[in-house]
Amino acid sequence: MKKVLIIGGGPAGLTAAYEFLKHTDIQPVVVEATDLWGGISRTENHNGNRIDIGGHRFFSKSDVVMQWWQEILPIYSETNEIEISYQNQHSTIQVNLINNDSEAVFLVRKRLSRIFYQKKFFDYPIKLSFKTISKLGYLNTVLILFSYLKSVIFPIKNEKSLEDFFINRFGVRLYQTFFKDYTEKVWGVSCAEISSEWGAQRIKGLSITKTIFDILQKPFRKKDINQKNTETSLIEYFLYPKYGPGQLWTKVAEVVEQKGGILLKNTKVVQLNGTKELTFALVETGKEKAQSTIAFDYCISTMPIKDLFNAFSFAIPLDIKKISDNLVYRDFITVGILLDKTKIELNDNWIYIQESYVKVGRIQVFNNWSPFLVSNTETIWLGLEYFCNENDSLWQLNEEELIVLAGQELIQLGFIDSNKNVLDAKVIKVPKTYPAYFGAYNEFYKIRNFVDAIPNLFLVGRNGMHKYNNQDHSMLTAMQAVQNIKNGIVSKENIWSINTEEEYHEEKK
Repeated sequence: MKKVLIIGGGPAGLTAAYEFLKHTDIQPVVVEATDLWGGISRTENHNGNRIDIGGHRFFSKSDVVMQWWQEILPIYSETNEIEISYQNQHSTIQVNLINNDSEAVFLVRKRLSRIFYQKKFFDYPIKLSFKTISKLGYLNTVLILFSYLKSVIFPIKNEKSLEDFFINRFGVRLYQTFFKDYTEKVWGVSCAEISSEWGAQRIKGLSITKTIFDILQKPFRKKDINQKNTETSLIEYFLYPKYGPGQLWTKVAEVVEQKGGILLKNTKVVQLNGTKELTFALVETGKEKAQSTIAFDYCISTMPIKDLFNAFSFAIPLDIKKISDNLVYRDFITVGILLDKTKIELNDNWIYIQESYVKVGRIQVFNNWSPFLVSNTETIWLGLEYFCNENDSLWQLNEEELIVLAGQELIQLGFIDSNKNVLDAKVIKVPKTYPAYFGAYNEFYKIRNFVDAIPNLFLVGRNGMHKYNNQDHSMLTAMQAVQNIKNGIVSKENIWSINTEEEYHEEKK
């Protein structure tokens, strides 16, 4: 039996393993460096309170992905108000909702995100409502409107930077008011230094015009989870596993193992060997770093490209290795803060902190993702998200120092009165969370050409492709890689084209 080595047990890696077992006779061997399945889509449990790292809405414009998820978990709904249907080639598929207390289900959740700016909450995306205008002030609103009209009449014709991308869609003044500070917290550099490709990848068709049309259409829309004609940032509903995203990926891992896949936790690939093709890997397992080898016919990698290149046993051209070494990643810290619910009331999934006097970039309210993420309904469980680099001062702070910082910043923001309000806390650090679109990224095509020439190596997922994919896009890259192997397709162009096609851009280039 042929084998495929799959490096990484996140959404892309586990999707690939599942697809191999479903559609081929190839046995997957999944190697995961940590003790949890799901990658950054895992769920960590601290004293019964669960942390979703980064927040994961289960929503996709791909029917294939939406139906795939439901092969793993059914959808639970307390009401029949929500319609859930998908279009395939021939007909509409109506999903049967279950109404029981099963532990392994998707919940249907309503989205609410807001921006916190100048100690006030603003809807995200921004709505041109009386409430928004009164908070901004009439003069400021008029200046924002003229700034936007200027960007419509005299757009930047050759968008090079993310700053250009924002200005063309929102105008200079609105960009500086609601986007600049938060985005620069995320990336640690000026928006003028980031490629406009990031905007096309993540924000896509969102603009003031799209937001206005959405407001006008909203009263006439059906309550349907299938929101294909809605810009992704404007969706109203999404699916969410009862106990967080890790619940789904743990279930996928169980299915893979039941069907004959090999799963190795706490195992790291340290060397990949071969000449024209890769043939076997040297891996280390556990704290003892016990070494063993895995022979394989194909390799699917979701590990960061920098780490992949360091694992190659063969010589890499110096110019290609230099580009790999200079790829930039942004690292991520979540500080879970448990508070008494009587002290604070928040209905948001996410709160974007557009305030320069604090380091926190975004706050999750885990209760509102799923009430089952919190062990005591009388408490509110927050996740304060910080963006940094592994070598900077913020990353170097220990757990106690980060908890104190998070508490102080909640006080500065006016969310709590003192650190005495904090009932419990937990810190999670995740390196290489966000592949950056600056640094050596403008020469990334050379890396792509190099790895694509290795016939049995397929790069998928966010870090595997150094591409800021959503969870569903990472899954689609894995599905396509499996189909390529199954059908003997040599070119990998169709894998790289995932999330660059018009359907996902939602606007013509």
